[in-house]
Amino acid sequence: MNTAPEAEAEAETAVPGLDPQAALRWRLYPRVDSPWLHEEVASRMVERLQWFRDKPVSWLHWEPVQGGLQAHKRLRAVLPGAQVHVAAAQMPQALEATRESPAPSWNPKHWLRAKLPTPAGDDTRVGMVWANMALHTEARPQALLRRWHAAIETNGFLMFSCLGPDTLRELRAVYARLGWPEPTHPFTDMHDWGDMLVHSGFAEPVMDMERISLSYSGAKPMLQDLRLLGRNLNAQRSPGLRSRAWQARLCEAIESDCPRSTDGRLLLTLEIIYGHAFKPIPRAKLDATTAVSMDAMRAMLRSGRR
Repeated sequence: MNTAPEAEAEAETAVPGLDPQAALRWRLYPRVDSPWLHEEVASRMVERLQWFRDKPVSWLHWEPVQGGLQAHKRLRAVLPGAQVHVAAAQMPQALEATRESPAPSWNPKHWLRAKLPTPAGDDTRVGMVWANMALHTEARPQALLRRWHAAIETNGFLMFSCLGPDTLRELRAVYARLGWPEPTHPFTDMHDWGDMLVHSGFAEPVMDMERISLSYSGAKPMLQDLRLLGRNLNAQRSPGLRSRAWQARLCEAIESDCPRSTDGRLLLTLEIIYGHAFKPIPRAKLDATTAVSMDAMRAMLRSGRR
């Protein structure tokens, strides 16, 4: 028999228009380098850490290779001494990619020493979950938000980023004119993310967004860059490989229809959503019979609240 949280997760429908199997394949796609865009977004997230008075003494990096390996190093520097955990679909590659090189030493005994982060388990509790550019590819995001909530200590927080609905609006217009299905699945609005955070047990969600305008010398460099950044997870996408003639038609349409900068370069918009929220002190519901976990009881007693 399913427990209540498991039954709720199973009953939850997938994001409309997003193919769950395609999303899973993309998450399992082997990668050794982080996309340049994800590194850029992560660097802006790191700057937001200065907003928090109390820095976490432990943190969990969700999908670090996809989220940004350079950002992982920068977070280690910003949070020196903090215990690091990672969670990834490809855990061996993630652990190796986030291995911390040993400090320079003249002692040969130290040459082979390297510090590995700890794989996150079901009982992992951290002060911060860091999830960069992952949530928009999750088929059932509320289940993932609940998982992150369970991994965070009381008074800890979540920091995340993802793509917003204005992303690739120029390319969407090209596809619509040609009568083709969307080039990507619909992305969730930041206000809906805020609602889902509260529904998942978080408190004080803060959401903001920015638009990044990319420019390209032509359609082929644009498409090549987009392929490095992700895949079309739209459930209505073409089921097979496209021909060279189709690709040529797409490039021609992009060259003629996409807006251009003053120097003639093709423009493409990305909407980046940033969010953070806290895990509040649990409060027991006053029913006729109330069951409270030991962890929740300890947290309430430590807080002095009843």
